[in-house]
Amino acid sequence: MEEKENTPADVVFLQDPGYLGSLSGAGILAELPEDMLSRVDPGFRSSAGHWVGTSGRAPTIVYNASAINPDMDLPESILGFTGPEWRDRVGWAPLNASFQAFVTAFRLKWGEEAARSWLQGIHSNGVRSYPNNTTLVTAVARGEVDAGFVNHYYLQRFLEEEGEAFGARNHFLGGEDPGALVLVAGAGIIKGSDNHERAERFVEYLLSDAAQTYFAKTAEEYPLVDGIDAGATLPPLSSLEPPDIDLGNLTDS
Repeated sequence: MEEKENTPADVVFLQDPGYLGSLSGAGILAELPEDMLSRVDPGFRSSAGHWVGTSGRAPTIVYNASAINPDMDLPESILGFTGPEWRDRVGWAPLNASFQAFVTAFRLKWGEEAARSWLQGIHSNGVRSYPNNTTLVTAVARGEVDAGFVNHYYLQRFLEEEGEAFGARNHFLGGEDPGALVLVAGAGIIKGSDNHERAERFVEYLLSDAAQTYFAKTAEEYPLVDGIDAGATLPPLSSLEPPDIDLGNLTDS
């Protein structure tokens, strides 16, 4: 954004669609070829054609498996965690970029007042703050708190390292709930790049079977190209029912 036409970059590959949306809105990104864009669902790419999602991460409620029966104890919406029954039982990592993007989406979709009311309600309900999602998942597994708001893949990594005895599990909300927002990493090409052809080849590689399989199997994120398996332990991406939000509009997250 500061370098503008003087940037030495040819490609931007970023974890947050809001940042990509900012670059798109500033006229810094070139339009991508339609055959590249069409490999990804319209909800996970730029509506202006300036960037394409490369992998996805879903928000979940991570809960203590000993304390919580997800079918009976968890609210149907993230809004329910402001209830008195959850006082001093919930954790969050408010400095996490995905959490901040969630708050921005909440504001854009449901309004400033609704977002402020939820944040104040959670805060006044005695929420515990953690520096990141890893420490939050650990705290839930230990029983320090009963539930928390995290990205799905943090638990996957703990289960791989520690096995099924690990004390936490994930719950996906769905139903176009504010807590069901699916965020993506993505890539775009700098307008006026001197290496446009090579830049296109790089973005094409990020959408290739090899890269998408890496994102799924090693990074534990959702692949965004059809035909790549996310793994048996995750619900299909098509089943997550996120709210209808243009991810490129999350520009002030």
